[in-house]
Amino acid sequence: MRMVIALGGNALLRRGEPMTAENQRENVRLAARQIALVAPGNEIVIAHGNGPQVGLLALQSAAYKEVETYPLDVLGAQTEGMIGYLIEQELGNLLPYEVPFATILTQVEVDPRDPAFQHPTKPIGPVYMKEEAERLAKDRGWSIAPDGDQYRRVVASPRPKHIFEIRPIRWLLEYGTIVICAGGGGIPTCYGENHQLTGVEAVIDKDLCSALLAQELAADMLIVATDVDAAYVDWGTPDRRAIAQAHPDDLERLGFASGSMGPKVQAAIEFTRHTGKDAVIGSLSDIQAITERRAGTCVSIAMPGIRYRTCTVS
Repeated sequence: MRMVIALGGNALLRRGEPMTAENQRENVRLAARQIALVAPGNEIVIAHGNGPQVGLLALQSAAYKEVETYPLDVLGAQTEGMIGYLIEQELGNLLPYEVPFATILTQVEVDPRDPAFQHPTKPIGPVYMKEEAERLAKDRGWSIAPDGDQYRRVVASPRPKHIFEIRPIRWLLEYGTIVICAGGGGIPTCYGENHQLTGVEAVIDKDLCSALLAQELAADMLIVATDVDAAYVDWGTPDRRAIAQAHPDDLERLGFASGSMGPKVQAAIEFTRHTGKDAVIGSLSDIQAITERRAGTCVSIAMPGIRYRTCTVS
């Protein structure tokens, strides 16, 4: 089975943790243990988030006054290499030596006229208290938005249109390679004057890009791995219910917050509608059970309506 596994930010850095290399490695190690369980006999493609990492690099770049701050597309490319290295090494410590790995720097085309550029929504970097966030926004020209009871920098998040490296990704899969690609939603690029590619100051949503990646690879399953065990209705209340299975039309009618579960649900819906294959949203710690349809929220066209879990897999 060919599967695309989209690792959420929690796979790399948990909320409130210092952004140290060792913390990131430990979290990648936990993710690698789960992926190693399902790797034998399957074709695996791994995508991942990079919001905290690209934000940290932007802060480090801004601290160097002798040159202008590096643009987000260049910083995104740096995070793809850094995170891909960690994933390759930790998986390599678990799987047989003969299993090949490759990290692909992935350019993803966006439309420069995308309305998202007028309404920044994608959080990057660390969280701040309100007063500090407002000061940084004024000093650096940032857009900021609430993140729980704190604030983060937000940037434009245009929709992905095309993955330029899709052919070499396919070629690597044909030779049994585990491929890490489209990190952070890919490196945002567009065609400028004279049909020349250029980078874009934006961050593409990782989940929507993972859905496009899974579609273009004709994947059998899209797994959106996050820090909760399913998509819920009435989240945050005593009446919350975990969704076990849902038809994409019924799931879309529920409505989910754009700042949390919304992009994950939308990515699962789009993949299922375009391919007829299942997408599952669930916990990183449940990846093996997810592949067996025993955990997570399965988005499927197999049956209409919504089914809820009477108990969840921990």
